[in-house]
Amino acid sequence: MIETSNILLKLLETADLETLSPHIQRVELKQRDALFEPHAPIPYVYFLEGGLSSEISMSGGKSIEVGCTGREGFSGAPVLLGADTTPHRAFMQAGGPALRIASSDLITAVDASGSLRRTLLLFVHVYMLQIAATALADAKHTVQKRLARWLLMAQDRLGDELPLTHEFFALMLGVRRPSVTDSLHLLEEAHCIKAQRSLVIVRNRAKLEEIAGDAYGVPEAEYRRLLLSGSPKT
Repeated sequence: MIETSNILLKLLETADLETLSPHIQRVELKQRDALFEPHAPIPYVYFLEGGLSSEISMSGGKSIEVGCTGREGFSGAPVLLGADTTPHRAFMQAGGPALRIASSDLITAVDASGSLRRTLLLFVHVYMLQIAATALADAKHTVQKRLARWLLMAQDRLGDELPLTHEFFALMLGVRRPSVTDSLHLLEEAHCIKAQRSLVIVRNRAKLEEIAGDAYGVPEAEYRRLLLSGSPKT
């Protein structure tokens, strides 16, 4: 049976993980590697063991991030909902190891196991909450508050050192780079972070959480409630 540091896979019933193991391939994903493309078949579902994936929506030549995934889950939620394509695109913002499985093999396993279906769909529920929280933050909050939220989300998945560029922050917030630079400077002045070229170091998480306020935390709390605080297997 395959060993993994992916949190969601570690929550699976032993029998479910044994069922998936023969179909899983370990891969090393690099920054900007695509996981799926818009309106194209989704060949694989990726359970990340490191790095950070970004799902983006594109319209009128502009792109904005709607969700991100790290080792807490998987990239390819449409597959679990019965969709073979999506208008969105997903790619790696920060590279890292992953376990991938052909979408068809995962669906076969899910159709045969209620416990596997339940656990994976609980994550899809949490991911949908994250997308909704992003839409709410974009409509309601300042760039600084939204940036603090995304830095917390990135820290949850990558640790204190975030190898993320101003270009990435502009994409995920849907703003121009000067707005990102100004907001990063404000967070630096508040001693929350240290910003370097293509690297942000989180220095004070508590202060970041204070600035983010209610923009951060709802999907994270639901993940803990449904998947970590008790067994999703029953």
